[in-house]
Amino acid sequence: MWLLLQGWLQRNVLALLGWVAAAAGVVAVLFGARQAGRNAERVENMRRTVEVQRDQLEVASRRPRDRGELARRMHDGTF
Repeated sequence: MWLLLQGWLQRNVLALLGWVAAAAGVVAVLFGARQAGRNAERVENMRRTVEVQRDQLEVASRRPRDRGELARRMHDGTF
């Protein structure tokens, strides 16, 4: 049995190596696409986080400085 298998392997070793290389290439492409998707999602989350932080800093810079200004803003409806 081993002799039959050994003869077949000797005749088809290049074809087998070709198939293994093709399968490895497909796996590499799929893994790369998966990583690219994760990185894109990470960048989008980071962009949203920075945008929210920037908005928070902008609002904090316009806060009322004392009770009088707070009362005036609430009375005017600009708070």
